[in-house]
Amino acid sequence: MRNPDPRPSARPTSTARPRRAGSPRPTPGQALVETAIGIVLLMLLTFSVIDGAMLFFAYLTLQNGVTAATRFGVTGQDPDDADHPTRHEDAIMRVVRNATPGLTLTDDEFRFCFFKPEDVTMRCPGTGGPDDIIRVTVTHPWQLISPMVWPLVGNGGVLNLSVSATMRNEPSPTGS
Repeated sequence: MRNPDPRPSARPTSTARPRRAGSPRPTPGQALVETAIGIVLLMLLTFSVIDGAMLFFAYLTLQNGVTAATRFGVTGQDPDDADHPTRHEDAIMRVVRNATPGLTLTDDEFRFCFFKPEDVTMRCPGTGGPDDIIRVTVTHPWQLISPMVWPLVGNGGVLNLSVSATMRNEPSPTGS
């Protein structure tokens, strides 16, 4: 039955909710844009955490390798001789490389220095003799995997990890 009153009803006949003053209407694609921004931030956070973990792994691996190699070097194993003056340094570099899986270390990343206890002048290169104090230093460039973090770090996203260990060479064995 039709409404006999020719005047329209004062009640709204639409089922849509009336707009509140000041609340903008969502535009088409708004959810897509918000998701895209959220995913970028989530990826940045995820790769930053992965970069931090890999950096921590590389630093600890280098520190362990340098400490093991320095300990190897101060025990007098594989000593220098006149025919092979760098044989001792080569042996120490070999020990570091064996103790640092997953890292590729070049010869120019190593530095060997020593000084005598009575004279605190550091001499480089060299591993010294008995009772000298030896320092093995490795400076390794580490490339971050997340390009979004590179501008924050500078240098194209490369960090130089530098680790060193200092120990006293053991005295020469006496006797035979």
